[in-house]
Amino acid sequence: MRIQAAVRLIYPPQCLSCDALVTTDFGLCARCWRDTPFIAGLVCDCCGTPLPGEEGGAPVQCDDCLAIARPWSRGRAVMLYRDNGVRLVMALKHGDRLDLARPAADWLRRAVAPLLAPDTLIAPVPLHWMRLIRRRYNQSAVLGSALGKLCSLPHCPDLLLRRRNTRSQEGRDREGRFVNVEGAIRVNPRHDWQLAGRPVLLVDDVMTSGATLAVCADACLAAGAARVDVAVLCRVAKDA
Repeated sequence: MRIQAAVRLIYPPQCLSCDALVTTDFGLCARCWRDTPFIAGLVCDCCGTPLPGEEGGAPVQCDDCLAIARPWSRGRAVMLYRDNGVRLVMALKHGDRLDLARPAADWLRRAVAPLLAPDTLIAPVPLHWMRLIRRRYNQSAVLGSALGKLCSLPHCPDLLLRRRNTRSQEGRDREGRFVNVEGAIRVNPRHDWQLAGRPVLLVDDVMTSGATLAVCADACLAAGAARVDVAVLCRVAKDA
């Protein structure tokens, strides 16, 4: 305890997003908390985007999920992809801020608690090996690993493989996003036995159209998964 107190005196906790001092480790200062668009209240049961109105107990879906047949069952998101949500995701994804995985996984745990079963298998959306070499880590796998530890659930970082190096989804319309990733994901034959008859939770950093999550869910279901749910750190919403 004395050593911990001494360390805190020398290195006091700082905000995850800025240099402001905070009272606890892995916390946000008041200003950054206000600028972080956490999702709360009524949400789409399929993708987690916030909806107007109050929770009534029955699951509801957003216009996108009503218009597009989602292969997964349910989904949740922690925050909207704007303001400090963008900054946190970019820091984790491209800024080597792996320390963000622990608090982000805790936010994810709270969001996905209603979706989890005792035998849920957690798996990240995969990167192609060439992109993984350049980036050095898969941010979705880092999130999935931290979430698995918090929930005491198994995490399989290479359950899914990206068979071709798809181009970036940025700047593409919805149709273009789906075409870009069509047939790009497959189940790793070394792990397909883990899928038989059990639920899978796919983890990713950002969901826009849902195209990548859809091909991942299709691959899992084709390999025998009982059901697939999705969890993302950020959701791109029309009004974001």
